Amino acid sequence: MTVRRDFQEPARCRPDLVIGREELFSAAREQFGRGGSVLLHGPAGIGKSTVLRALAAEYGESARTVLRCSATESESHLPFLALADLLGLVLDEVAGKMPDAQRTALESALTGRGESTLQRDGLALRLAVLSALRALAAEGPVLVVADDLQWLDPASAELLGFAARRLGDFPVQVLCAARTEGQEYDDHLRASPPDTLALRLGPLTRTQVSALLDERGYPALLRSTVRDIHRTSGGNPLFALELGRALAESPTPPRPGEPLPVPTSLRALVLHRLDMLSADARHTLLVASAGARPTTALLHAAGRVHAEAETAQAAALGLLATEPEGPAVRFAHPLISAALYAEASAQERRDAHAALSTAASDPIERARHLALATTGTDPEAAARLAEAAALARDRGAPSVAASLGLLAARHTPADGEPGPEERRLTAAEDAITGGETDLARDIARDVLTRATAPADRVRAWIVVINAAGQAMGKVDAVFPQALADADDDPRLLALVRYQLAWRALLVEGEMDRGREEAAHAARLAAKAADRRTELLALAFQAHMETLMGHPDAPATIKRAMREPQDPRVAVDHNGIGAVRFRWLIMSDQLAEARTTVMTLLREVRRRGIAESEVHYVRFLAETELRSGHCGRALDLARESLRLARDAGIGEGASAMLTSLAEAAGGETGRALALAREAAERAEEDGDVMYLSRALGALGHAHLVAGDAAEAVRALRRVRELEIGIGITDPARGRWQGDLAEALVRIGETGEAQDVIDVTRVQALRLGRESVLAVLDRAEALVRAARGERDAALAQLTSVQDRLAKLGYGLEEARAAFALARLRTGRPGPTSYDEAARLFRRCRAMPWLRQVEEAAASDPAEPPAPPVLDALAGLAAMERQVAALVMEGATNREIAGRLFISVKTVEATLTRVYRKLGIRSRVDIVRLAAGSPRR
Repeated sequence: MTVRRDFQEPARCRPDLVIGREELFSAAREQFGRGGSVLLHGPAGIGKSTVLRALAAEYGESARTVLRCSATESESHLPFLALADLLGLVLDEVAGKMPDAQRTALESALTGRGESTLQRDGLALRLAVLSALRALAAEGPVLVVADDLQWLDPASAELLGFAARRLGDFPVQVLCAARTEGQEYDDHLRASPPDTLALRLGPLTRTQVSALLDERGYPALLRSTVRDIHRTSGGNPLFALELGRALAESPTPPRPGEPLPVPTSLRALVLHRLDMLSADARHTLLVASAGARPTTALLHAAGRVHAEAETAQAAALGLLATEPEGPAVRFAHPLISAALYAEASAQERRDAHAALSTAASDPIERARHLALATTGTDPEAAARLAEAAALARDRGAPSVAASLGLLAARHTPADGEPGPEERRLTAAEDAITGGETDLARDIARDVLTRATAPADRVRAWIVVINAAGQAMGKVDAVFPQALADADDDPRLLALVRYQLAWRALLVEGEMDRGREEAAHAARLAAKAADRRTELLALAFQAHMETLMGHPDAPATIKRAMREPQDPRVAVDHNGIGAVRFRWLIMSDQLAEARTTVMTLLREVRRRGIAESEVHYVRFLAETELRSGHCGRALDLARESLRLARDAGIGEGASAMLTSLAEAAGGETGRALALAREAAERAEEDGDVMYLSRALGALGHAHLVAGDAAEAVRALRRVRELEIGIGITDPARGRWQGDLAEALVRIGETGEAQDVIDVTRVQALRLGRESVLAVLDRAEALVRAARGERDAALAQLTSVQDRLAKLGYGLEEARAAFALARLRTGRPGPTSYDEAARLFRRCRAMPWLRQVEEAAASDPAEPPAPPVLDALAGLAAMERQVAALVMEGATNREIAGRLFISVKTVEATLTRVYRKLGIRSRVDIVRLAAGSPRR
């Protein structure tokens, strides 16, 4: 029996709709699967009740009886109230299954008739609750769901704890939640069974907060605003949603540099202790809330002579958490600072900023405070802000530069030089660099409503185009207007023609036309002495010529590398440095490609160029993937995808590369999902270039998953797209070998040989040695399918050696695997050991699983150690940690690569040891090597 539906939660919360708690759900599911219980804990608003409802909905279906209670602070003084919620509806069912004394005591406690107390009827009540749970469990599994344990009345808590500790093997599981500020949750475990797993809910990441706001109806917020919400809320989902609601309801958004509006509901939550502060201490805290990095020294310089005593008073009230090893003054939660600032009057805020404008040591901070202390236009303040923006730009903080630039524009007089529109456009360009594309687009659109100067208008149109990213087709209407505004000015025309080159490639899929537009833009820019645009256009032209296999490509690259160079263009992901990287990796120069992209990545990180960072992390992942370092490639690809989703830049391209990395070293199911996501994004954006790459990744993932027919379907479309675009260099996507192999698997050997022959002509012309080796591997499979076994064996042996010399570790391992398959059934050197060794060295887990399956079906092959079978029983995080241990990574290294704490690594390893029946890291390594545990 399940308790009647009217007693259960009326609304179901699906686990797949709970954001950012995947690892926690995984741990809870494992615990419930073992028959254990779970305690969720964390601070107010962190989402405990949401997760509890989702888990209860998921596991309540399998329980015969679900008992629920949700305590409140106002009712925590009422004895037995929680017990009545839990057992009130099942009292009639269990009453007849317990002794009279127990039944009388329990009925008295639950109904309020009589004067039952723990002091008078303690033992009878304790045994009655235990008997009731046992009676229910004897009929089927019982799930006890208890929310807000901190408000549980003491009598109910005592009785539940007594019963929980004595349930033994009865199928009773407890799911409960409690509010805790730190890690202190031991007191709440007393009301739970001994095997209860305590899971702490931590703050959400910025990406998760963004997803939460989108899902709850606030999708139109700027990314910069989402970043401020995440910072102010501290990742607390309740606080984030309240801040989002306040912004949605606010008639005027906050000015640049100002904190977010804090709704009354949150102010009351965090500021109830402010009334206990003296007026002077409260003013000191206001100055601290206005500062970016407040210290006691800064507060002294701002005129707060008693800062130490006043901050100590605030710390005693829990408002501040003063750093023990430094002078920093830190609020106990970012929301306290924001709420305190929101409570102050406009004049009080200006006074605080005025004091900090002279007290702060950093010129950027001084300028920001001066702006926030100033009303109306002020040429001096505007000039100082523009200088601060330039300094922030040079420091690699373009988002800060954008914010300062907007403040500068606000204080610039209409007749100033430079004018307010020019400063707004500079801020928009900084926002693009910092990944704030939606902010940049809004600024540019605003400028276009007022600007009349052709230079300003064209510059604004270029910002709108750049903000569209890969989806240039969505701003098609912009190009005619930009050309009209450019008129016959060669400098302005060069800017527009360069963007038209990208449009020809991404929207029309016409590579040759894109090359011509880029060459035209380069000539115009040279005529106008605009070296920056000339360099970008030459880099684009060189990239197109490289993909087309054009003989002029090396000469164009040399032209683009001549002096003078523009430092920002040199490191931009569309600059010649990136083109040179692509040339190197397509030419099989993997070591030099790695050095090149790492140098570029360091520089763009120093400069804070968000979009280029996303691309260069992906380029580095691609280099590691080509080299056969699948684990490293997977880590980098996931990092690129995380960065892309945080910034809303290059998500499709990063999903495509992460799909390839997952197929090589992760999970094929995830590889397929990411490839489909990348293809859908490219289709939506009208980006035919990345559509071909995404479909190539999808075909590869299908091949690794064993679905040759679907692989052929996807890769045939890639072939059609690339013929239409004009791509002739097979080293660009490297899908041809996969297509030929998949065709062999479905029996289409003739078409497979045609693919090989056509591709080989281009690969020979361009000297693509690794592509030729992969084509030879595919041709060996064709020969084997036609019965030419000896020729196929000889060809595969040669291919494996060539790929090893070129440094393509994963392709070398695939050749060894193909060789082992051809030798299936033969004794002696026919073993799959070599392929397994090479795949294990690459950490290519999906391929290693295929080797083990093939070896198991080979009668001549000795049984392989069940490494992957053992790992298959682990959760996703446990598999990743175990795999990194197999590579020899330390706990700290594992924590860094998986973005988790060392404590989490240690806890995960403990679960791995228990599941695998081993005792130490050494045993994991022995499993990987196939050695028996000693």
